[in-house]
Amino acid sequence: MSREDFEQRWARKSLREMLSVVEERVGKLEESIEDAKEDSVQELLDSQRKKLTERNDALEAMMLALKEETMATTRALSTKIEELDGELALCRATVGK
Repeated sequence: MSREDFEQRWARKSLREMLSVVEERVGKLEESIEDAKEDSVQELLDSQRKKLTERNDALEAMMLALKEETMATTRALSTKIEELDGELALCRATVGK
């Protein structure tokens, strides 16, 4: 085997080893990119979930306040209706009907 043949074989072997190393690193890089994408998506989902939870809590508080306000208004109206019914009965008695 000539020196030139030896050097060519050595160069091919080195190139194969380098190609193998490069392919391995590319594979690891692709895995890292996928992990980063998954992390980003998870962070986005967590952020949206948090915002929706906060909005839901605010809506629940508003609904509770509206319910209490409606109940108070209903009680006040019931009291006023009872007063007006009493006045109407008094007026009917006075008029004679």
